[in-house]
Amino acid sequence: MGYFRILAAIPGFFISSLILMLLWNANAHKLFTDTVVKDINYPAAMLFTIILWLAVAPLAAVGKKW
Repeated sequence: MGYFRILAAIPGFFISSLILMLLWNANAHKLFTDTVVKDINYPAAMLFTIILWLAVAPLAAVGKKW
């Protein structure tokens, strides 16, 4: 059953990258008026998503009983 849980993370990664890109592009113009990075493309959103996932991944193992 653990195999199917890993497979569920694959589309979740692409969907969360898309959501991150859409939210960033919708709010960046309001929040960052004087910065260079206002719009990000999908590959940059994928990079940000993998960095966020790697930063948060240890928190998933904190309450897990091995």
